[in-house]
Amino acid sequence: MALPTAAPQRQLKHRRSIDLAVYVRDDGLWEVDARLVDVKTRDHQLASGVRRAGEPFHDMTLRLVVDRELNIVSAGAVTDSMPYPGHCDQHGDAYARLVGLNLFRNFRQAVKERLGGIHGCTHITEMTQVLPTAVIQAFAGEVFDVREGASADTQQAPFQLDRCHALRSDGEAVRLHYPRWYRPHEGQSGLLQPSPVEPS
Repeated sequence: MALPTAAPQRQLKHRRSIDLAVYVRDDGLWEVDARLVDVKTRDHQLASGVRRAGEPFHDMTLRLVVDRELNIVSAGAVTDSMPYPGHCDQHGDAYARLVGLNLFRNFRQAVKERLGGIHGCTHITEMTQVLPTAVIQAFAGEVFDVREGASADTQQAPFQLDRCHALRSDGEAVRLHYPRWYRPHEGQSGLLQPSPVEPS
């Protein structure tokens, strides 16, 4: 694997940063803070005036409160820098519509239905799409035990299997690290079944 070769002479024009932090609270809930910042390296003429180089023209934060089952129990967003002051930040409590969704079950599609188009902010809504995998990563080893055989349900495969190319059920990583769930054939779909236990 390799990146395309970078040009020897190139000039940075724009940088978008998305920072996502997940915190556990004393009450057992978790907070997810996602922040998006857009900065240009030159003065930029907006319809609302000139934004100087280095001054963010987008600076937005979305906060979710989730429980250990990945249900969203509270949500809200704030816009601190925007191209259309007095307009971009007038979405009210639109992101409270995320309450009741589950990050693991049809979350991305439900967000588009509730907050797509004119119902929300393009950038905040787009930022929600990275939340499920980030929160699951934060929960791994804390809320979810991802080790082989850690689940009390011996019929349930570790949740991370068959969710990426490296952890496909017929792949080498599963054969090495999750041998009970290894399937040496193509086309495996649905809930994995445990391999028969060999007598010792």
